[in-house]
Amino acid sequence: MRTVYVIGIGSGDPDHLTLSAVKALQAVDAVFVIDKGEAKEDLVALRTEILHRHREPGTYRVVEAADPVRDRAAGAGENGRSATYAAAVVEWQDQRGALYASMIDSLGPDETGAFLVWGDPALYDGTLRLLEGLDVHVVSVPGISSVQALAAAHRLILNRVGRPVLITTGRRLAAGMPADVDDVVVMLDGGTAFASLPDEEMADVDVYWGAYVGGPDEILAAGPVLEVRDEIVRRRAEARARKGWIMDTYLLRRRPADR
Repeated sequence: MRTVYVIGIGSGDPDHLTLSAVKALQAVDAVFVIDKGEAKEDLVALRTEILHRHREPGTYRVVEAADPVRDRAAGAGENGRSATYAAAVVEWQDQRGALYASMIDSLGPDETGAFLVWGDPALYDGTLRLLEGLDVHVVSVPGISSVQALAAAHRLILNRVGRPVLITTGRRLAAGMPADVDDVVVMLDGGTAFASLPDEEMADVDVYWGAYVGGPDEILAAGPVLEVRDEIVRRRAEARARKGWIMDTYLLRRRPADR
C-alpha cells in the first residue's frame, strides 16, 4: 500500500526539524508541494533548503499543484462562525481533498510521498483531516509548532500550575477575552483582535507576541496589553508591508490578582 507522510517542519528554523522528520523525509519517493500563489519566497527557500540538506538531488521528485482559491470574504459571524463562512470552508476543503487525492495518484503501488507542513500537523493544519478516507497509509510526524517556538523565544512556561491553557483563533477572540481562562494562545489572527478589545477587559492582561518566530526575521514584543498593543499593531503592519506576508501568534496572560 502507498504510504503518505505528513511531516511537521517547524515554523522557520531548519534546525527545528526533528530526527524523526529527517528520517521520514529521507525515505520518501515524492514530495507534494501546494503552490499558494502568494509572495512567500523565503518560505519556498526554507522548504528548498530543508530538502537540499537531507536529500541528494535526483533521489526524489516534486509533485506540485496550485491551491484552490478560498473565499475569505465570507463573514465569520458570532463566535467566529456563520453559515456562509462554514460553507466556504467546506467547499475549499472538498476541493483541496480532491487535489490531494490526484497528487497521491502519481505514486506507484509501493511508493511513499510526503506533505511538508509548517509547524506541527496536529495543530491548526488540515492535511491529516483531508487525507482521511483515501486508500493510503498515513503517518503523522510531529513538528515544532509556532506555539512552542513562541514560548521558547519568550522563555515562557505555557501552563501555570493547576490552570488550563486555551488555544484559539483571532476570529473567536474578537468576541472577548475568555473570563474563565487566564492563558490564551491566539493563532490565525489577521487583524490583531486583542488590540481592539475594551481597555477594562485587558487592563490586567499581558501579551507575548512573535512574528516569523524561529526564522531570521523573527520579531518579538511583550508587555501589558494597554502599553504595547499600538507598538505591536504598527510593527506587524510594517513587517507585512515589507515582506508581503506575515505569520504571527501570541499569548495573552492575565496577571494574578495580587500583582
